[in-house]
Amino acid sequence: MRKVFCLIAVTVVLAAVVGCAASRPQSVMKGVVVEREEAAVMAAAAPGGPSAVADWEMAPVEERMIIWTGDVSLIVKDAEDSLDKVEAIAKDLGGYVVNSSSWYQDEQLRARLTIRVPAEEFDAALASLKDLAIRVENKNVSTQDVTEEYTDLDARLRNLEATETELLELLTEVRERTSKAEDVLAVHREITNIRGQIEQLKGRMQYLEKMTAMATINVELIPDVLAKPLVVAGWRPTGTAANALRTLIRTLQRIVDAALWLIIYVLPTLVVIAIPFFILWAIWRRWRRKRKAA
Repeated sequence: MRKVFCLIAVTVVLAAVVGCAASRPQSVMKGVVVEREEAAVMAAAAPGGPSAVADWEMAPVEERMIIWTGDVSLIVKDAEDSLDKVEAIAKDLGGYVVNSSSWYQDEQLRARLTIRVPAEEFDAALASLKDLAIRVENKNVSTQDVTEEYTDLDARLRNLEATETELLELLTEVRERTSKAEDVLAVHREITNIRGQIEQLKGRMQYLEKMTAMATINVELIPDVLAKPLVVAGWRPTGTAANALRTLIRTLQRIVDAALWLIIYVLPTLVVIAIPFFILWAIWRRWRRKRKAA
């Protein structure tokens, strides 16, 4: 019994130490050097060691993992038509639309959407978006290197999986040597804890893989109402005409509203108020005629 608890305590301590050590930030080059040293030692210990080391050193270096993000603001002739074209560009390049929204500002449709395309098609997507615009109002490209984080997660994952294997072997040994439920449950709790950490690391690694495989582009579509403005000393006649037309529409709207109020509300109200006075006037007039006749 004492030996079983000693094994459990040693395993837990080793798991904690390995997890803390693996969680420290390490550079990608340092991780590569450590892996090379471990591979060289293992290859030297195995038969035919020197040739195995030579073959390992010829292996290609792993590509870096980069998250690409772009933000562009485009001046377009027609925002609604350009919105459909942006969605088509994303689909043609093997991507998709994450979200899309549109609204009216100064009676002109504006739109904003986010698309995701394969990372290798990032430049092609930006070029296609540029072709849709009259001019590019704003453009910003940012990158995030997650190679170090991914390498660190991978190292922690391998360490946790090794710890899980040892705990499973310990669980088997405990079941064979003792039938006490408390001993079995103690080891099982540690296995459950390790399994939760493993699933968490795998989820984060999958997220980084997806983010590096697909680039994100945020697109804002701004309509150019005056695509070809007539400007003379700061005067824009088309803009003045548009303002005048809007004012005329508002004036006509007020006139129609006033007519509707007059027909539907004011006239019926006046009729209802006038009926009692009309009755009184008719009675008075009849009484006056009878008096004259008498």
